[in-house]
Amino acid sequence: MKPQLLKIPYGPEHSFSVRKEMVPNVNNRWHYHPEIELIHFHKGFGTQFIGDHISQFEPGDVVLVGRNLPHFWKYDEVYFSEHISEDSYSTAIHFFDNFIGERFIHLPESRHIKNLLEKAKRGILLRGEDGNKIGRLVETVYQSVGINKIVALISCLSEFAVCENFIILSSLGFKYDFPESQNTRITTIYNYTLNNFQKKIKLSEISEIAGMIPNSFCRYFKYHTGKTYLDFLTEVRIGYACKLLIANKSSVKQISYESGFKNFSCFHKNFKKLTDKTPQDYKRKYE
Repeated sequence: MKPQLLKIPYGPEHSFSVRKEMVPNVNNRWHYHPEIELIHFHKGFGTQFIGDHISQFEPGDVVLVGRNLPHFWKYDEVYFSEHISEDSYSTAIHFFDNFIGERFIHLPESRHIKNLLEKAKRGILLRGEDGNKIGRLVETVYQSVGINKIVALISCLSEFAVCENFIILSSLGFKYDFPESQNTRITTIYNYTLNNFQKKIKLSEISEIAGMIPNSFCRYFKYHTGKTYLDFLTEVRIGYACKLLIANKSSVKQISYESGFKNFSCFHKNFKKLTDKTPQDYKRKYE
């Protein structure tokens, strides 16, 4: 259940890292790093885990992840079976809050950026017009050279800080005690669940995948995530149902079955609980 400490490569001529990810599996593991991460998704759909938050990500999303906040992006399987094109899947920027000096973040003129980075400790999502605007500024950072790259990142963060339609991702009480040793157990659990959630997953089955007996697995998962495995599985299924509802290719009842629910009333109840909307209302919102 331990996230991996990811080492971010830096060139000696740069104070922060910005790069385009050309393949969908670069962030395909549970990890953290001391750098703040700003990522803009260009291509592909999948599931994201930010702290204890689970949701679907899609092209156009912009996510700001605070330092040492565990995260994990899992692209849908279709992107691993198709021929990978030369189009970028995302642009990612990694930086420290003091990348321009210790005093910058404490200046009165930088107060809004400091507040933004405080919020980023829980993860922030931008979509729609704000996401598109910040996405363009991320591209400007990538294209700039020399000192203009630093100016472009400051401008990007400054504009991000005044966006109003943002979504805070991880819960306020989420904490993680980071170990020095690396452990891939959470990645194994997540990957197995994401590859099999459309069918029934028995507790004995997922416990065996985690290398534990059922009682120990239940205690372990609840202790480290703050939720039961059933709650986690339900969130994954509801997130997938949201994507199908937006695509608008099936009836609501058919979508409930395709998402792994065997009982429509159970699907309806859990959907309303997690999204504050009925499936029909959610579908109409995107229509």
